[in-house]
Amino acid sequence: MDVEIVNIGDELLIGQVLNTNAQWIAEQLTQSGFNVSRMVTVPDNMQIILDAFHEARSRTDVVIVTGGLGPTNDDLTREALCLYFGCGMKTDEGSLARISNMFSLRGWELTPTNRLQADVPEKSEAIPNFDGTSPGMWFDVDQKVLVALPGVPFELKSMMVQTALPRLIERFHPGDVVFRTVLIHGMGESFLSDQIKSWEASLPEGCSLAYLPQPGIVRLRLLMRGHDKALMESVIEAEIGKLRLLIPENIFGYGEETLAGVVGKMLHDRGETVSTAESCTGGAIAQMITAVPGSSVYYMGSVISYSNDVKINQLGVPVEMIIAHGAVSEPVARAMAENVRELLHTTYGIAVSGIAGPDGGSIEKPVGLNWISVAGPKGTIASKFLFGDHRGRNITRAALAALNMLRMEMM
Repeated sequence: MDVEIVNIGDELLIGQVLNTNAQWIAEQLTQSGFNVSRMVTVPDNMQIILDAFHEARSRTDVVIVTGGLGPTNDDLTREALCLYFGCGMKTDEGSLARISNMFSLRGWELTPTNRLQADVPEKSEAIPNFDGTSPGMWFDVDQKVLVALPGVPFELKSMMVQTALPRLIERFHPGDVVFRTVLIHGMGESFLSDQIKSWEASLPEGCSLAYLPQPGIVRLRLLMRGHDKALMESVIEAEIGKLRLLIPENIFGYGEETLAGVVGKMLHDRGETVSTAESCTGGAIAQMITAVPGSSVYYMGSVISYSNDVKINQLGVPVEMIIAHGAVSEPVARAMAENVRELLHTTYGIAVSGIAGPDGGSIEKPVGLNWISVAGPKGTIASKFLFGDHRGRNITRAALAALNMLRMEMM
């Protein structure tokens, strides 16, 4: 069952407002078994809005419309729906009562403009809005459904969950959707694709695969649609089992897990602790770790050794070592990890020293160079990384690589 989403509003097209509604609606529809086949964003222009309605309903049986239901002159959706469906307006008494009560409780005067917000097209059923003044609208015409919802996110979400989505499921019986997301670190999208090419080619019919990359991580999403949920779950789990045999060290988690959360659970379960010494990442590793609830049990703290003085005076890195090898080097990273571990009395110490950019690089040590070290009961390891020339991505990738090195050291 395909669904199209039509978003209305100049503010979306000029970049003034981020269109989070479309992403959220698509997620809810997908989880409910629908297939979002297209998203369209159009301006507050009557003819363009009408064209969008016509085009969307010519392709699909379900259209979700957001925005343009407010009381101002640029809110054209109600009028456009009347023109499109060839009908006039009617007052929804339930909506008028809610609006009147809301204004009365706040001591506001109910103006004619506010009363008009209770009007809906005659061919629609009102979808109650318990969090605002503009009701939604449900059209069931020619065996096709169009749902119009306000653009205010918290109003839209409540109306979608409470009314619109349950009615869509009851009306169309879209079936089940099963998906599982595999979280991968340590290889880019193209390298991963080459590594799992034969596995991907042999996926069973109806099982789709999507690559969802972000700095330092690739998410692989397997998805199936149908009416036998248990069977689809077993098929996807079997395929993930095959994938684990191909890249066992690169898979660190599933679904909404984070690398910091996975590492934190390992530390918690083992009764171990960690500390960090960060130079170029400036506390990014500490932020990732402490974003996990309960991390105070296993995370003791950090030394942000951004300058050489701090590396020398707080972490005890020998000045001769920095002179001989430079701050961004294997010996310095090892010394930072070992010394922060000793200083904060933790099971593990993590250290990062690198050149985040965009300046500061050289031929020998380019922007993106990072030395990362982990010191622990087994000894000290260090690895060299070249992440690229974008400062923000370098910091994120370095922090994730450091956490993954700790994960691998604990395995």
